[in-house]
Amino acid sequence: MEPIKTVVVEDEQLPRLALLQKLKALWPRVEITDSCDNYETALETIKRTKPQLVFLDIQLHGRNSIDMLKELRQSSPSPYVIFTTAYDKQEYLLNAIRMQAVDYLLKPIDKKELSAAIDKVEKLCRHDQLIEETRHGGKCLFRTASGHLFVSTDDIFFIRSNGNYSVVVTSAEEVMVMESLIGIERRLQDCNFVRTDRQHIINKRMVYKINSKKAQCLLQAPDGTKMEVQLSKNGMEQLILSIS
Repeated sequence: MEPIKTVVVEDEQLPRLALLQKLKALWPRVEITDSCDNYETALETIKRTKPQLVFLDIQLHGRNSIDMLKELRQSSPSPYVIFTTAYDKQEYLLNAIRMQAVDYLLKPIDKKELSAAIDKVEKLCRHDQLIEETRHGGKCLFRTASGHLFVSTDDIFFIRSNGNYSVVVTSAEEVMVMESLIGIERRLQDCNFVRTDRQHIINKRMVYKINSKKAQCLLQAPDGTKMEVQLSKNGMEQLILSIS
């Protein structure tokens, strides 16, 4: 496996240098492409260099890095994120969980905890690679509780959130997959799918009729199979915008 391209974002010099030194000791698992000490530079650098992993200090000179992560989620592909902080605050931890961060490390960062976090990212990157290879074969790969689901994107009506997991809905079945809606969105946004709201990703090619009053969308497959999905008002507006 190739080294994980990594950007470090930390506004204090000593913690930044300490983390960089520990990451360099993990070569060739990790390749440091850049480091930044402020919000604006970090956002520009990450968008330009497109790293696979970002170590992100949760507070940058008074600015909350959660806002940066929300913006990065709009890019393709968005990087994996490991939050770092000197404060053991439940609010920060909950935000990290909500934003599907890979890990949350307290400073000073322990070498063993850092290595374990990199282990998680390596597994995710290997899974991404397998997904990409499967996609080239005309199938989309999802991990399930008992194994894997291989399904053509043309067969998917929509995908809905189920907590930290998701449900893939086809004309034949509904299958729970071990992946968040954010993760699925990350790799389907170039395949005629649109994230309409917090709960749904819709296959735009299946959209047949929209009832804006009731916020209902009727989906229809090429074989005539129909399925209805209830969206939020904002989700309906987002769907219409994505198709028009």
